[in-house]
Amino acid sequence: MSTFPEPLPHEPEDSPAVEDVAPPSTDPLAPENTPAPPAEWTGEPEDPNLQPEEAAPTSFFAAPPAEEVPREPFFTAYAKQPVPRDERIPNMGHLALLALLALFGLIGTMMLVPLALHFHLFGITSISQAATDYRYALGSQAAQYIITFAGCIVVFPIIWRKPFFDGIHWHGATALQRTGRLISAAVFCFFVAMIDGVLMPGPTNAPIDELFHAPGAAWVLFAFGVTLAPFFEEMAFRGFVLPALCTAYDWCVEHFNGAPRRPLDENQNPQWSLSAMIFASLVTSVPFALMHGAQTGWSLGPFLLLIFVSLVLCSVRLYTRSLAASTMVHACYNFMLFSFMLLGTGGFKHLDKM
Repeated sequence: MSTFPEPLPHEPEDSPAVEDVAPPSTDPLAPENTPAPPAEWTGEPEDPNLQPEEAAPTSFFAAPPAEEVPREPFFTAYAKQPVPRDERIPNMGHLALLALLALFGLIGTMMLVPLALHFHLFGITSISQAATDYRYALGSQAAQYIITFAGCIVVFPIIWRKPFFDGIHWHGATALQRTGRLISAAVFCFFVAMIDGVLMPGPTNAPIDELFHAPGAAWVLFAFGVTLAPFFEEMAFRGFVLPALCTAYDWCVEHFNGAPRRPLDENQNPQWSLSAMIFASLVTSVPFALMHGAQTGWSLGPFLLLIFVSLVLCSVRLYTRSLAASTMVHACYNFMLFSFMLLGTGGFKHLDKM
């Protein structure tokens, strides 16, 4: 048995444990010398008790944080809607451009006629024969109309920044909604034409009557008179000349009398004064009648009738704000005239009764 006392249990209060502490490392790449990454990098939540440090002053030329820079989608310039322009369409400048396109149409037609004569189209070999042949007369007119119209379809949408038929205020739905009234207006013009033919008859040997005597010419004239002719004539006179003159009249009043500018309507279409519409309708009707004057031998009765019919067409166009409406009246009026001739000549078999 040993005489040494047994060792007592270790108590931390009596003798605190002394740990060996290694001296700090001087290696900058050591783990203890590497700063801890931010919480958003590691995905660990930040200590809520940690006080945020003071933000360092931002330099005046420093770029803003990435999240504050507004980002626009690709092709932003194409996605933005164009700003509507306060421009009255059509105006006199557009009318002058139409005249230039019509000149190109005439030049194109003059180039097509010699080509047709070179290939002896319809058996015609000379200019003198082509001048009296209804197929060359109507074909040349149709070619000029189509070439001019093709130029309008290409050029005017670029200038107006809107479709061509919107620029000339076609509004076909408006015409369809008022079909009954428009046909009534055509019937009224037809009865006036019958009265005019009794009171102030035209010559019996008018140039247009000579075209009817050729075999098959009457039916071709019938088809041309109720389709291409009304459409292109209305496009020129009531689609360009009439609104351009209305705008020019109001522009003169605004600049010389100091009147306020008349605003556009909700569809960006011009709104004209009553005096402008009356003036433009009268001025538009004179060249319209003159264009057909040669066909009727410059007779006074048919000339006055053409002015009256043009005034009705202008009124329909301005009242309905629809070029399709005046085109429908024009086509129906021509259809009634040709139908009357058809019945009166036994199906164009007895043209001597015209």
